[in-house]
Amino acid sequence: QVQLVESGGGLVQAGGSLRLSCAASGSIFIVNVMGWYRQAPGKPRELVVATSRRGFTDYADSVKGRFTISTDNAKNTVYLQMNSLKAEDTAVYYCYLNVGSSEYWGQGTQVTVSS
Repeated sequence: QVQLVESGGGLVQAGGSLRLSCAASGSIFIVNVMGWYRQAPGKPRELVVATSRRGFTDYADSVKGRFTISTDNAKNTVYLQMNSLKAEDTAVYYCYLNVGSSEYWGQGTQVTVSS
């Protein structure tokens, strides 16, 4: 089993920055994909960014140039640096991990951007 614990969400003014963290623990052997999704009220969950073991990284068009994913393999942690935040970035952000043939999700962390 794999557990994902997120932190770093909160309230920020438009134009500000936040960094989300997702610490993974448990039976982590081969990570195929890790990334972040988000879900705004009344909307479906959408991809923010995903990065694969083979080195491919895919950002949603809406966050390109503003958000950056990074990893610390020694700590089994993935980060999402969010800059130039906009009101439309307001959502619950979920960490995602694909290990072997299984998928894991964090509990979600709220990000609220005030305009």
